Amino acid sequence: MIRDVVIHLLSEQPIVADLFEAPAPGDMNLVCTNLRTIDGRRPVFVDQSASTFVFPYRHVRFLEIRPERAATRGAAAGAAETGPAGAESGTAAAAVRAPEADLEIDEDFLRRIREA
Repeated sequence: MIRDVVIHLLSEQPIVADLFEAPAPGDMNLVCTNLRTIDGRRPVFVDQSASTFVFPYRHVRFLEIRPERAATRGAAAGAAETGPAGAESGTAAAAVRAPEADLEIDEDFLRRIREA
């Protein structure tokens, strides 16, 4: 289970939910549970937050999955996230990658931009 995923729906405020599994490229619907608003309240269109919810992907703009949540899930899933050649799937690999180190600023390049 992937916890605290922010779901951005079309023409709605973002909501937070727990996903049963990572979305796959062929999925038509997003299945989740524990639906709540960003501040932790129950949305007005929900009777019980603990219910299972199904959102068609045509109503979902995008999902925010925090790297630490995906990394925890990836460590628990282990081999389930590996593809046919032992490579990680695109979703898991992108979520687990460490952020790049700060790049050095090329002062000469910046000077040329300012002069242009």
